[in-house]
Amino acid sequence: MFDEIRRRKGLWFRLRKVLLCILGLYIAIPFLVRLCPAIQAKLIFLNFVRVPFFIDLKKPQEQGLNHTCNYYLQPEEDVTIGVWHTIPAAWWKNAQGKDQMWYEDALASSHPIILYLHGNAGTRGGDHRVELYKVLSSLGYHVVTFDYRGWGDSVGTPSERGMTYDALHVFDWIKARSGDNPVYIWGHSLGTGVATNLVRRLCERETPPDALILESPFTNIREEAKSHPFSVVYRYFPGFDWFFLDPITSSGIKFANDENVKHISCPLLILHAEDDPVVPFQLGRKLYNIAAPSRSFRDFKVQFVPFHSDLGYRHKYIYKSPELPRILREFLGKSEPERQH
Repeated sequence: MFDEIRRRKGLWFRLRKVLLCILGLYIAIPFLVRLCPAIQAKLIFLNFVRVPFFIDLKKPQEQGLNHTCNYYLQPEEDVTIGVWHTIPAAWWKNAQGKDQMWYEDALASSHPIILYLHGNAGTRGGDHRVELYKVLSSLGYHVVTFDYRGWGDSVGTPSERGMTYDALHVFDWIKARSGDNPVYIWGHSLGTGVATNLVRRLCERETPPDALILESPFTNIREEAKSHPFSVVYRYFPGFDWFFLDPITSSGIKFANDENVKHISCPLLILHAEDDPVVPFQLGRKLYNIAAPSRSFRDFKVQFVPFHSDLGYRHKYIYKSPELPRILREFLGKSEPERQH
């Protein structure tokens, strides 16, 4: 009997010790984040997470992209970014064995071009990203995508300014080769922040893209961080904003889509799944409600397309929608101003 009592006391002591350690860690993490803002920046970019593993980014054909060429561009000194260029699927036979120069010349053909800006984590070779390239290629688009500095095999240190400059460099590289072909910019998740930064800058210098497409966008990084599922365990922690959100701002990370759309003058299409667990659907709707009445869009159409939760597209599977080709065809094929939702 006494042995049983001692055993129970021992178990309770060990359990209490574990619980105290967990509580101590729970309390320590906010202070650690506050003292080291770089931690929060790492968690936003997640550029150190490379999924899928063991992929050779120099060989896009190993991902089923047998009509894709891998390039390397240099936006700045000591910065090199890896780029994939996928041509329209109808040309895949002609593309076999062709070199980079052939692919660059192909941008001047009579096919529109989509510059795709991916979200955080992973690389340009992520599974859902590759599947989207295939869909867009099958619809007759060139798809140019790249890894920001610090992602994949791209060299450099991640920052919002650097990511935006990388995107600007690739856009200018495309425009220098594409003649009069339409160039559209497509951003997904964190990439929507890069996309609106880029397009705002392009509009300010009076060289806007032919359209901007935002997939699963947020309003700004503070609201997204507060809504992210990772923040649930701390959302009601005293001083949440001071511990977790202010370090983001102090790191120079804003991704202010809500402010940027007020300075963008080109057609805007927003795509968002109602069951998105990463970027809440209401943030995409809120962004639309900010953009639609903006004076900057008075001569351009703004459209919001929701995808019902029953479809299960969540955060990154909108490419599966059989309606996507029609949505793109109707949106990109019209030019008159309108408001749709």
